[in-house]
Amino acid sequence: MSLIEQAAQRLAQLRQAGVVVPEIDGDLAVASPGAHAAAAGPAATPAAPVQTSRMVTLDLDALMAKGIVTPNAPRSFIADQYRVIKRPLITNAMNRGESAVRHSNLIMVTSALSGEGKSFTSINLAMSIAAELDRTVMLVDADVARPSVLKVLGLEPAPGLLEVLEGKADVAGTLLRTNVDKLTILPSGTPHPKATELLASEAMATLLDDIATRYADRIVIFDSPPLLLTTESRVLASHMGQIVVVVHAGRTLQADVQNALATIESCPIRLMLLNKARAVGKDAYGYGYGYGYGDYGYGYGHGYGYGYGDAGASAGASKA
Repeated sequence: MSLIEQAAQRLAQLRQAGVVVPEIDGDLAVASPGAHAAAAGPAATPAAPVQTSRMVTLDLDALMAKGIVTPNAPRSFIADQYRVIKRPLITNAMNRGESAVRHSNLIMVTSALSGEGKSFTSINLAMSIAAELDRTVMLVDADVARPSVLKVLGLEPAPGLLEVLEGKADVAGTLLRTNVDKLTILPSGTPHPKATELLASEAMATLLDDIATRYADRIVIFDSPPLLLTTESRVLASHMGQIVVVVHAGRTLQADVQNALATIESCPIRLMLLNKARAVGKDAYGYGYGYGYGDYGYGYGHGYGYGYGDAGASAGASKA
């Protein structure tokens, strides 16, 4: 029994014995539970509700009609092409040995100029990786100047990456879960006049570290702005482990490709994807993909392709 309780008990005994004892305020008073709560200060602020990702439904039939790879669709030439494209990317992303590249599971898809098919490639690559049995994929619309991922997928604009970087939202509250198992989407968010500065901020570096390391099986695809039209993509490239540069077959100039590659020399793994290469078979066009090593390299791929000199690309991709 505490001293206070003993004193209170003694006062009660004295009053029962007929001794007049004045009421005493202060430490000898035994407070009620309500009094204890009041003495503890103002009531604690209720905890903020935990934000959770929102579920969205993709119209898979409409997407398939646009040429997007979808789950459970009949086997197709484009689906097979993306199986070829994704395999070395996944191998690089999951490498945990001595040769592992930092942030290797962060893959930026970009192009030299607009209209070369980078967003189409980003979405198809994410869809194809989502079909893996033991991988999950997050598709990030990082083209903050001209976001298009949600539009292509038939979804309404929504808060996303820029709100997270401003501290106005968190990833959990802006992430979109989809009816494609293992695929989630982080929208670009509301356009911001200082988007470049936000992408170059410490908040961005922290965010990328978090999403790169939080889940060991997750691959993150970034649909980035063209390298020669904005500075945002160059800033983003400095945080990536792998970069895929999409090249429009027969249209993109060799000089533009070389200039684009020069802006991302700091990235350890750079690959090129030849989009709309003439294919052999019933499909008029396909997707080429290959590797080039060092300054000259060699390539392999599907369909008809052509090289870019020192870039080391033939019918597809180069790795420098």
